Amino acid sequence: MADLLRRPFGTHGEVHRITPESAGWRYVGFALHRLRAGERVAEATQAREVIVVMVEGRASVRAAGQDWGVLGDRMDVFERTPPHCFYVPNGQDWAAEAVTDCVIAVCSAPGHGGHAARRIGPDGITLTQRGEGSNTRWINNIAMEAEDWCDSLLVTEVFTPAGNWSSYPSHRHDEDDFPRITYLEETYYHRLKPAQGWAVQRVYTDDGSLDEVMAVRDHDVVLVPRGHHPCGAPHGFELYYLNVMAGPRRNWRFVPAPEMEQVG
Repeated sequence: MADLLRRPFGTHGEVHRITPESAGWRYVGFALHRLRAGERVAEATQAREVIVVMVEGRASVRAAGQDWGVLGDRMDVFERTPPHCFYVPNGQDWAAEAVTDCVIAVCSAPGHGGHAARRIGPDGITLTQRGEGSNTRWINNIAMEAEDWCDSLLVTEVFTPAGNWSSYPSHRHDEDDFPRITYLEETYYHRLKPAQGWAVQRVYTDDGSLDEVMAVRDHDVVLVPRGHHPCGAPHGFELYYLNVMAGPRRNWRFVPAPEMEQVG
């Protein structure tokens, strides 16, 4: 079995640390910190750029030699309000001290320089519907390819109502053949409401060489190195996930699974 499902290794402090080396790929990194009020996390970006997402709670932030004040006003991710985030380029450092209990996600990918640290959201991030019927979900785009202030990262939030599907119709972005398709590694950080709930994510290739179906729980991370990767939220369980993508070029181009041709 492929090691695609990563359970948190605790409930406090750093609970996820996914690097290109631990994932067996080249670009995407992801970490998650669950802090209590008064606790602090600090990191140097080194050769990578980061987008730090205040998933829940409030923290006092310093980054790239500047004081960014207190960021965050979403106490429960399922409020669906736009997140407070900040971008830090390679060769800099950042620190966050929790003002309230908080959940902080750190999305990273190779950085090349030339960009300034910046605050992202909540202004400019609008909750947008995608799909229809049982394929309806809601999107907070944090940094997609229209933004030109970073080198590699593509980051977005997705809210899937109970009983619905998302990352659907099934699609893949695992070849470097722009503009037909781009190679993008991807992580999914999952949350469930209620927290005791579960959802399903399948990761599979056309030839069946990779075919995993995973029951995901609150705070799990799923790695998508290649293949199609739809998610389903059972009746009664609302699903959130934070997507991080990166590859050799910062464009999101994908092709649908062959069986989707039969879907009206």
